[in-house]
Amino acid sequence: MAPRFQRGVVIVLTGLLGAWLGLLIGGSVSAPVGPVETRMSVHPNLYGSTKVDVAPLGDLRFDSHDGPLRLDVAVKRLNVADAESIVQNPSSVQGLRGEVTNEVRSGVIRLIVKSLIVAVLGALIAGLVVWRRQWRRVLLTGAAGAGLMIASFGTAAATWQPRAISEPQFSGLLVSAPTVIGDARRIVSDFGKYGDELAKLVTNVSQLYAVGSNLPDYEPDPETVRVLFVSDLHLNPTAWDVIRSLIAQHEINMVIDAGDLTDHGSRPEDQFARPIGTLGVPYVYVRGNHDSRGTEDAVRAEPNAHVLAGEVDEVDGFRIIGAGDPRYTPNRLVDPDEDAVVKVGQDLARTAFMSNPGIDIAVVHDPTAARELDGTVPLLLAGHAHHRSTELLERGSRLFVQGSTGGAGLRGIETEEPTPITCSILYFDRATKRLQAWDDITIGGLGQAFATIDRHLADQVEAGAAPSPEPSPGGAAPSD
Repeated sequence: MAPRFQRGVVIVLTGLLGAWLGLLIGGSVSAPVGPVETRMSVHPNLYGSTKVDVAPLGDLRFDSHDGPLRLDVAVKRLNVADAESIVQNPSSVQGLRGEVTNEVRSGVIRLIVKSLIVAVLGALIAGLVVWRRQWRRVLLTGAAGAGLMIASFGTAAATWQPRAISEPQFSGLLVSAPTVIGDARRIVSDFGKYGDELAKLVTNVSQLYAVGSNLPDYEPDPETVRVLFVSDLHLNPTAWDVIRSLIAQHEINMVIDAGDLTDHGSRPEDQFARPIGTLGVPYVYVRGNHDSRGTEDAVRAEPNAHVLAGEVDEVDGFRIIGAGDPRYTPNRLVDPDEDAVVKVGQDLARTAFMSNPGIDIAVVHDPTAARELDGTVPLLLAGHAHHRSTELLERGSRLFVQGSTGGAGLRGIETEEPTPITCSILYFDRATKRLQAWDDITIGGLGQAFATIDRHLADQVEAGAAPSPEPSPGGAAPSD
């Protein structure tokens, strides 16, 4: 009896393993949903649920069902003509209801059928590997795989919760842009309105993608170096979610941080630097006026960190110079020493002028220090102001001041409109190390829900031009 029971266990486990491998290899279908081309797939997962991947913005997760299978829907491509038609005529969303509902139903049905086939084939192949030519056991293994899949899909169907679409969990950039699914709280459980909201989801995703279709013509080549420029995180953990998402989705080569990682530079705040070591790319950092020496040491302790303290550092082929802010003013009661800021810039300019080969990028916290390097370094990066701007200085250097990637932290709610979360992707030529273009990313601050991407070409700003204004709504909090 025991050997027979053991064989039965092996048959079931083999069928389960084979079915799961079959799903991983072939459990997906392409499915049009309105103007969006999607890839639907089924993956083994103990907790069920549905995941909608809206790259490069992030993803949405719904607690839609229980069981050992998760439904993944990845947005792969947008039909721009159809999307523009929807954006220009919002009332057309009513006509999308039946179309979107039918296309989703059709895609899911095709996915279930294909998943059952590949799962059974996977179980049969696994049975052949384990049992060789013992055909009865091979067939029993296939039957076990089929039975497990039918039970899994049956569990998902029995526990399906249409209301789950009203309670999504966001990740990536979508954490700050929940309106991608419209006013989800108005959704009720009947399938008619569910279809309406599904259509709204497609409509608003189309609107977000339409932003990208209108960017100026620039196509980074495989050799292009992508640098994520951030500043003034001010203890906002959402900033790390944004940074991780952009690194993964845009193949970022390095991150440059112009300081104010923390609010008060206290020892407990040092823990906020720990995610730096998990990003997987070099992290170049200068101390801000809210960061203490302890903050700087905490960053330096991370394995991929490059802390600039007046010297030249070579990172991914780029020669970078920078220094921390000489002030430590975590509150407004300390009189700031502006002369010390100017001196930091002058000292860096002297070092850069004497450097051979030359310097590609200079990083400081305060733009006042950056201006002292005009003519010695082609690209000057700074933060501190909580307001993004770019300009070409009189001697030819480009000064790029980042806003606040942390939405100014608690300071972001001191103004009438919260400070937006901002960061930028800088595109460099690998050979010349010169800036070619950049994408400014802006996400609504606390209580707001918008996300924009603005592309700029490096040759479209003239020397001596006035700083560019912030491209998106949102107030600038005091940087103190």
